[in-house]
Amino acid sequence: MSQLKRLAAPRSWPLKRKINVWVTKQSPGPHAIEKSMPAAIVLRDILKVCDTAKEAKRIIGNREILVDGKPLRSHKMPIGLMDVVSIPKVKKNYRMLLSDKGKLTLVEISDAESKWKLCRIQNKTTVAEGKIQLNLHDGRNIVLRKNEYKTGDVLKLDLGEKKVAASYPLAPGSLAMIAEGPHAGKTAVISEYVEVRGPSPNVVKFEDGTETVKGNVFVIGTKKSAIKLPEAGIL
Repeated sequence: MSQLKRLAAPRSWPLKRKINVWVTKQSPGPHAIEKSMPAAIVLRDILKVCDTAKEAKRIIGNREILVDGKPLRSHKMPIGLMDVVSIPKVKKNYRMLLSDKGKLTLVEISDAESKWKLCRIQNKTTVAEGKIQLNLHDGRNIVLRKNEYKTGDVLKLDLGEKKVAASYPLAPGSLAMIAEGPHAGKTAVISEYVEVRGPSPNVVKFEDGTETVKGNVFVIGTKKSAIKLPEAGIL
């Protein structure tokens, strides 16, 4: 089914629920439905560069929208956490983040900031010649010679050269955003990383007393945020 009922849309989508019955449903992609929105909704409801899904399709068909530096191809493509959305025609760039209310939102960034993004390491494997393949949260993979990063760490990835420009460990002292769960959108400093024996997920504790499972945590810097964050109080 190509559409989704507005009332059934994820709570992370900043939509008015009772305007229309249906909204566009994203196609399968690198981001889960709760952590992303289809391109048509991003253009119409967040950026407000068009009034209808039909207009969004035309804009995308004209290759006027870039995501992570590449032309957007489908109005159903999921745009998710940390993705960089660019509109060269009007010289505007945005990063997809979560507001402090847990809603997906776009934060305007500079042209220089649009050249890189933060990517969380979901898992890693050893490939040919002993190299390490890192599988990142946005579906991309990178292969490195050294095994120097852990799952949960975050890389600052140069989108042009596809190289690691910096890294932020999942460790005490790092600043992180909670990307899922009841505290989604909250940012706090990690105080402790607890490895749990058995099948239960590892736990991350924060200096303000909050705690959550490892999979909900997205590190965004060490002493301070490496990215521009949304203003407090926005929907």
